[in-house]
Amino acid sequence: MTLTAVRPRTDTRTGAALAVTAMTCVQLGLAVSVGLIDDIGVAGAAWIRLAWAGVLLFLLVRPRLTDLSRRALWSAVALGVVTGTMTMLFMAAVARLPLGTASALEFLGPLGVAVIRGRRALWPLLAGAGVLLLTEPWHGGADPVGVAFALAAAVCWAAYILLTQHVGDEGAGLSGLAVSMPVAGLVATVVAGPQVIGRVTVDVLVAGLFLAVLLPVVPFVLEFLALRRLTTAAFGTLMSLEPAIAVLAGLVLLHQVPGWTAVAGIGLVVAAGIGAERSGAR
Repeated sequence: MTLTAVRPRTDTRTGAALAVTAMTCVQLGLAVSVGLIDDIGVAGAAWIRLAWAGVLLFLLVRPRLTDLSRRALWSAVALGVVTGTMTMLFMAAVARLPLGTASALEFLGPLGVAVIRGRRALWPLLAGAGVLLLTEPWHGGADPVGVAFALAAAVCWAAYILLTQHVGDEGAGLSGLAVSMPVAGLVATVVAGPQVIGRVTVDVLVAGLFLAVLLPVVPFVLEFLALRRLTTAAFGTLMSLEPAIAVLAGLVLLHQVPGWTAVAGIGLVVAAGIGAERSGAR
């Protein structure tokens, strides 16, 4: 076996491991955010995490704007706008729809990327079927405004995947991400800040700081690195593992026993994830 044959396989495994670790951090972050949500609401919790994430990444990476090309800089700014908008839109959808319905609708974004950009439609379609079985959106209500928010979040998620890879390909490295996150924090501040600023206490600020590390700082960095190694199609398909991880986290941490439909869904998305990992090198 030649070195050129080994490296894509290694890169694919590394990228898949980074993506799965990022999804696990997301679910852990959501699980431990319950107290913060009780204090300042869903939108407020999203805002304070994004704001702190922007500050942390900017201070840790200390990006030099002069080192970024004009194209890389504008791509990073666009990524920040999309990231902040996606987060706030999804929170607005969850406020009007059952979580399963909102999650299934939002997953249309990465699924669309996987179908359009991929050479094999089997894995994305298998993943989509598994996510439907996991989330069972047909059991929930269908508030038209909530559906519109979720579909808009899906478009943003697709753009997030494409822009994240583009920023990495421009050679910006983590500097591009360190520019995008403060922009996302500003977007969230404009949308949710005025509504919750009066409810913020020192305890809330400290809790938000620690939660920002778990979600979104670590997951976004890992996703950024994963997209340097995976195709957007493979990454979009691997994202289908997140609902399965959420079900498993609920079983282990919250003792929420899934039904047979959820178990079947987990099987489908795991199979799709394995298929995407085996053919997802860039």
